[in-house]
Amino acid sequence: MLSLMITKLFGGRHKRNALAAGVRVYAIGDIHGRADLLDDLLGKIRSDIADNPGARPILVFLGDYIDRGEQSPLVIDRLLELADSEMETVFLKGNHEVCLIRFLMDPVEHYSWLEWGGDETLRSYGLDRISARDPLDLAAALKNAMPARHLTFLQGLDVDFQSGDYYFVHAGLRPGVPLAEQSEHDKMWIRDEFHNTPENLRPDFTVVHGHQSSKKVIDKGWRVCVDTGAVWNDTLTAVVIEGDKRRFLST
Repeated sequence: MLSLMITKLFGGRHKRNALAAGVRVYAIGDIHGRADLLDDLLGKIRSDIADNPGARPILVFLGDYIDRGEQSPLVIDRLLELADSEMETVFLKGNHEVCLIRFLMDPVEHYSWLEWGGDETLRSYGLDRISARDPLDLAAALKNAMPARHLTFLQGLDVDFQSGDYYFVHAGLRPGVPLAEQSEHDKMWIRDEFHNTPENLRPDFTVVHGHQSSKKVIDKGWRVCVDTGAVWNDTLTAVVIEGDKRRFLST
């Protein structure tokens, strides 16, 4: 039975994957503290919705909203504004959000978060003299500086989202493991093993993810990576999926 389940879930492509009729998904890649790019892309998405009426739009954010860029609080503000609007939204958790939460819980053990862009997030919340301060002091100062809604938002993020034949997650899935048995850690962190999944273990659904930046979108058919390096390349991208077709919007 287990082998049958694996074959069903990770058995290669047998059809052209699609969303349900009447649904259009905009899946947005890693933002990393670039509120300016987010504003630009949201403007393009709103224009696209206005120019293409008739489908129910869903905005799916693939995680990594914070770190590296200089505007992490502004990014979260924008996402909260969207959550409070009439727009249908899904906010997924990235590994950088995991790292921030872990730092607040145990700043000594997870001080390395600062080396992965967390230092810029601390600065964006108004903290200074970061390298000279004790980890416990930094964590306490961040808790004090961060609006309660920001922390609640980060703690309440979803891990994944499914619609039709599409599965949305921050990083990816472990090859050969049934979907119900996939670990949250892999969904947040996996890279090469997922990217190099052998053809016989690729899922029948299409995985849309971020986590691995590149200058251009990577569309392999069975997986689509829309992390186009907002911080490094000044480009934020969304894949637009409707029916069995997909296209891209970028800043």
